[in-house]
Amino acid sequence: MWKTQSRILFGLQALSFEGMPYHTYIPLPTGSGVGNEDQEALLSPVPIHVVTHESQLPKEFLFPTFERQLVVGFDCEGVELSRYGNLCIMQLAFSDAIYLVDFIHGGEELMAACKPALESSFITKVIHDCKRDSEALYFQFGIKLHNVVDTQIAYYLIEEQQGRQRSPEDNISFVGLLADPRYCGISYVEKKEVRDLLSQDPKLWTYRPLSELMVRAAADDVRFLPYICHKMMEKLSDQSLWQLAVRGTLHCRCFCVNNNEQADWPYIPPLPDYFFAEGGAPEEEILSVVNVPPGKMGRIIGRKGITILAIKQACNAEILIGGERGPPDKVFIIGPITQVKKAEAMLRGRI
Repeated sequence: MWKTQSRILFGLQALSFEGMPYHTYIPLPTGSGVGNEDQEALLSPVPIHVVTHESQLPKEFLFPTFERQLVVGFDCEGVELSRYGNLCIMQLAFSDAIYLVDFIHGGEELMAACKPALESSFITKVIHDCKRDSEALYFQFGIKLHNVVDTQIAYYLIEEQQGRQRSPEDNISFVGLLADPRYCGISYVEKKEVRDLLSQDPKLWTYRPLSELMVRAAADDVRFLPYICHKMMEKLSDQSLWQLAVRGTLHCRCFCVNNNEQADWPYIPPLPDYFFAEGGAPEEEILSVVNVPPGKMGRIIGRKGITILAIKQACNAEILIGGERGPPDKVFIIGPITQVKKAEAMLRGRI
């Protein structure tokens, strides 16, 4: 896709750049008005900032407005990231810089400054698989993540548009997404190095100062996301765009169950009126939570997962279980109402 070699894409983050200790490259669409229009993307050099105080972040991020709407790559790193696992770093990829927001040093005050942006409709957060990030933000900082473009969801909507069926156990990884030539065609072999380190020491992201590898890995996880979003938006139909918005909203809520049925969360995008005018409007999509009595989750999952797999195959809905990071006693179902109700009935029949 790009004439620049992958060694440049992944190998030069540690060089100094305009007085900054680290820099990297961000792919920009050629429609941005700069670069060679014969190339699909321009690689723009940008600094990487480690942020410990809100004054180091762009004002248009801290104070979102309708007039200055933003699209940013977004991710979080931590220790077994979940409602209980500590959130340590939040990564933000802008077109002119990457910010690694350090909550180990910045603390709750820094997170409080970021809260309006993370809950804002004026800032689109492009992320790959938002569920655990949203869960950590909600339970640790009271933040209701809103207005996300989840590239994992978008990937499968595009696959569905093109007539390809998704396996119930198939979840495209970020590494797999980067490798797809339709979006980047980049090999992200460095990810394995970080995973190996995390398996040896799960507290890796708590250590300061950040090592060169940690800075590089954190930046690599977000710097391609805005470009991938741009490529995906070109492929998505109007119906898929609505489903992307709805499912992104429901995935943000998914593991954030509370006692008020999430009444305090932002609205779920309604069906656009023109769907009804054109006929054949898609069915409304919802999130349902099935409570599983103590000791009964094994009946839901079945030996080697065969029972839950059969239920997934029988329903056109996404069925999620918290696993080791929890919540341990709930099953989450996302999809069209009739398919969600069908999955509910099958699950309750196993309890």
